[in-house]
Amino acid sequence: MSVILLRSLVLYILVIFSVRLMGKRQLGELQPSELVITILVSDIATLPIEDVNIPLLVGITPILSLVCFEVIVSWINLKSPRLRKVISGSPKIIIRNGKIERDILRELRFSVDDLMMALRENEVFDLNDVQFAIVETSGSVSVMKKPQFDTPTRIDMNITAENIDPPQIIVSDGRIIEKAAEALGINEIHIKKVLRSKGFKLDEVFIMSADRAGKYFIADNKGSTPCVTERGEII
Repeated sequence: MSVILLRSLVLYILVIFSVRLMGKRQLGELQPSELVITILVSDIATLPIEDVNIPLLVGITPILSLVCFEVIVSWINLKSPRLRKVISGSPKIIIRNGKIERDILRELRFSVDDLMMALRENEVFDLNDVQFAIVETSGSVSVMKKPQFDTPTRIDMNITAENIDPPQIIVSDGRIIEKAAEALGINEIHIKKVLRSKGFKLDEVFIMSADRAGKYFIADNKGSTPCVTERGEII
């Protein structure tokens, strides 16, 4: 039993390393070659676990070989657009100028139900709203709405806005995340000062986030209603 557990742990670490090495994609975003490698790696990893008579090296060697092969192919793809098109395919336009390309749908074996589901996943429920749609090489569908049906932007409405990065978690479970705080120019003394102004202690905080505009979100570990405060209130 201990041998099986040890083998499982080694192969688990190896498979995690292999997936991380191939890139951070979700399953639905994998290119065909990446999906094949992922399936093969998972199948090979089970062999030494199921049969203890198979040397562990017999499972490790092909996994590393496949991952190295995928990394090499990915590097070649970056250098050769022609090979990239052969291996990964190319995006296909299924709606152009508001008109459905039936030949492309037939080529991709996309049914009407598949098309409508893909549009609904992009929050489009009416074909009249679509100006352009394309099937990416990963199989996902990107949709551009007609201007009259698209959500207006601040530029369209002549509203000016400052470019601000999203908030970062600076306290988690009562512990200060120093790297995130430093990135925002905040130190421990300032964080504790903000918390005191709202009646919190550091060890009582479940989550605290902040952004460069000086807005803080604080939630305690008792499940109380979170509070939001501006940096200007406590400086």
